[in-house]
Amino acid sequence: MEIRNDWTKEEIKEIFDKPVMELIYEAATVHRAYNDPNEVQVCTLLSIKTGGCSEDCSYCPQAARYHTDVKVHKLLDVDFVLEKARNAQENGSTRFCMGAAWREVRDNRDFDKVLDMVKGVNALGMEVCCTLGMLNQDQAKKLKDAGLYAYNHNLDTSEDHYEEIITTRTYDDRLDTIDNLRKADISVCSGGIIGLGETNEDRIGMLHTLATMEEHPESVPVNALVPVPGTPLEKQPRVSVWDMVRMIATARIIMPRAQVRLSAGRVSMTLEEQALCFLAGANSIFAGDELLTTPNPEVDQDKEMFMTLNLKPRESFKGAAAEKFNMA
Repeated sequence: MEIRNDWTKEEIKEIFDKPVMELIYEAATVHRAYNDPNEVQVCTLLSIKTGGCSEDCSYCPQAARYHTDVKVHKLLDVDFVLEKARNAQENGSTRFCMGAAWREVRDNRDFDKVLDMVKGVNALGMEVCCTLGMLNQDQAKKLKDAGLYAYNHNLDTSEDHYEEIITTRTYDDRLDTIDNLRKADISVCSGGIIGLGETNEDRIGMLHTLATMEEHPESVPVNALVPVPGTPLEKQPRVSVWDMVRMIATARIIMPRAQVRLSAGRVSMTLEEQALCFLAGANSIFAGDELLTTPNPEVDQDKEMFMTLNLKPRESFKGAAAEKFNMA
C-alpha cells in the first residue's frame, strides 16, 4: 500500500463506515506492513505553565474565563523540569513533551527559559516536544536550534465544527503554525479530540485535513474528551471505545507511518479496551499520572499492561527520525 496524500472525504468515509471487525482487521494489516505491532512509543507530558489562558476552548479547564479547580501556576523552573524529564526517562519514556497554557509564544524571558528546557531535555537523549500555542517562523527556528524534535498543535476538530468549540482563533491560525513548523524542519504532532458534540462527518473531515497535508503528521493523537466541571462541555457523555477504535483504525489506514497516539481518555479505559486500540493501530501513549490537568493511568499500571500485552517501548529517534537527526 502506497503512502497517499490525495485522499478524498468519500474514500475516508468508506473506510470509517466499514463494519468494525473488518475495519480493525484492515487497520491491523496496514499497521503490520509499516510498523512493529508490538512496539509502542511512550511519551510523558508535563504542564510547565498552567491555567490563565486567554483562549475560550470549550473543553479546556485552563481557560481563564471558566471556573474550574485548576490551580494557576507560572512557568516552572528549568531545573525542576529537567528533573521531571529524568524521572520520565527512568520510567521508560523516550519522548518528553512540555505544555504551556499560552495562546501564542511571545519573545520574552519565559520563552528563553523554555529554550533552556529544550536544550536540557535534548541533552538527555530524549525526543523533546513542546505545545505552547501558536508560533511564528522565527520562533520555530529558535526552538529547532535549541534541539526541539517535535511540536504538538492539534486541529481539535473539523474546520466546519471548529467555531462551535473555539472562537478566539481560527482554523487557519492552526494550519499556519503547522506550516511554520514544517519550514523549520520540526516534526509535527497533530490530531484532535472526539466527544465535542461533533458528527461522524466532522471526524472524517478532521482526518481528511490531516491525511491530505503535504506530509502526514509524524504523530497523530486521538483524544477522547474528559469532561471537566466548569467548562461548557462538562455534561458531554463519555466517548465509546468503539468510536475511539474507528478513529484510530481509520487514521492508521490513511496515515500508515504515523505514530497514532492513544491519548486523553485512556484513564477510563480497561486494559482490554486499550488492547483493542493497539490492535487497531495505536502505537503511542502518554504515560504519567496527568495529561496537563486531566487524570492519566499511573506508571505502574502501564508497566503491567506492557508486560501483559508483551509490548515494548519504542526507542528515541528511531527510523526516519534517526536519519533526520543523524543518530542512526
